[in-house]
Amino acid sequence: MLKKTFFDLWDNLFKAALVNIGFMLSLAWPLVLPFLFESVPVLFWAALVSGVIWCFAYLSAASWSLKAVSDYGNFGFGDFAAALKSAAVDGIIPGCLALLLVLSGLYGIPFYLTMDSKLGVVPAALIFWTLVVMLLALQFYFPVRNRLGRQPLKILKKCFLIFLDNPGFSVAVFISGFLLSCLSLVLLLLFPGPAGLLLLHDEALRLRLLKYDWMEEHPGQDRKIPWDALLIEEREKTGTRSLKNFIFPWKD
Repeated sequence: MLKKTFFDLWDNLFKAALVNIGFMLSLAWPLVLPFLFESVPVLFWAALVSGVIWCFAYLSAASWSLKAVSDYGNFGFGDFAAALKSAAVDGIIPGCLALLLVLSGLYGIPFYLTMDSKLGVVPAALIFWTLVVMLLALQFYFPVRNRLGRQPLKILKKCFLIFLDNPGFSVAVFISGFLLSCLSLVLLLLFPGPAGLLLLHDEALRLRLLKYDWMEEHPGQDRKIPWDALLIEEREKTGTRSLKNFIFPWKD
């Protein structure tokens, strides 16, 4: 998963950087515009909520486009523009959920922890672990939408089913995404950036779905998944590369 994500990002470095730059420009909407209306609460919250939804609509279109890269293909900016028209609506629900989760974490947990009663620890802990589960499950929202259907309720259901069936894998993907995000901040979001994170999640789900394809073809057999056999073709397609090949790919 990590190897293929890095290879695919490197092969599409310029396009990934442009996607990341577009996202950084989009961030100006929720991070700057609301504070121009700070004295008018209604306009402040309208600008903030609409800005967050727009950012997730942009990520939705980017994820839809990057799916082609995950599938050993390519995408053009015409494809991205088309995805922005067709897939942008799919970003509304995750945008609203993200805003709700952030507000719950920023305001809900401190509120209960500052209560005089020790009973405040219980709802604070409940909110915290709910946020953890939601983050681990919803990281698959866009990949599930890309590959398994676009009905919001079914997407949410499948996200939680994938998490519950693969908790260790979900934690590993989340940690990988966190480390990728830290690297992105160091490099000012240009690389790997949001494009890298979206591609990582799509690569993760695409490879994990091989497990369910095998289980469907072998019902009632031992639940131990033969990953070495399932990944033979993937490893052949991904291949290996030397440092020379990374810097001067045309020389090989």
